[in-house]
Amino acid sequence: MTEAASASLSDPQPAAVPTDLARQLVAEGLGTALLLAVIIGSGIMGDRLAGGNAAVALLGNTLSTGAALVVLITILGPLSGAHFNPAVTLAVLLRREIRPRVAGLFVLVQTLGAVVGVIAAHAMFGEALLQVSTKLRDGPAQMLSEFIATFGLLATILGSIRFNRHFVPVAVGLYITSAYWFTASTSFANPAVTLARSLSDTFAGIAPASVPGFLAAQVAGTLAAVWLFGWLLKEERTA
Repeated sequence: MTEAASASLSDPQPAAVPTDLARQLVAEGLGTALLLAVIIGSGIMGDRLAGGNAAVALLGNTLSTGAALVVLITILGPLSGAHFNPAVTLAVLLRREIRPRVAGLFVLVQTLGAVVGVIAAHAMFGEALLQVSTKLRDGPAQMLSEFIATFGLLATILGSIRFNRHFVPVAVGLYITSAYWFTASTSFANPAVTLARSLSDTFAGIAPASVPGFLAAQVAGTLAAVWLFGWLLKEERTA
């Protein structure tokens, strides 16, 4: 089992396939691409079928994303760790569970995969393949939402790994399903997702001008979660 795969978001089973770096990177890129295809695609479908009812469109977007996360983390977790998110990779790096070079490659393929996923979703729905979003998501409330959304996601992952690794895929799927609704930003909580969604002028898009604030809030949420839960979940050594 390689270093990155050992930092899995799902519990690697004894029969898990040992993976070299190339296969880890493909798993990360593929998983992130599929995640973005789900996010953008379900947003388009929900928007088209909801008849102008944004709540119904968001519900469809939410349920599809949460369900897909459970599946993707379950099937790809034993291969790469199923980060699909530079914030998660940063957390793993800060915990010294992945080498900086590998972490950098993970972030690169996550970002590229996310863009591919957006383009694939556009193709499936007959949209223009290359777009730029015009949906502004600005203001302190949005930034606070992204801080809390990312903090909560990392708390979910770190707590589940500590106490019940088998539950990680379900826990992440449930958390994101919930966070779509309790945060004003609809919980992007993922820098690669944020960047890629700026390339979609559809229901799930975000204007490029709003991206830097989201990224800053996501990094801050990640750092806060790693610091607090590093202390909170620390195992005490007995004499």
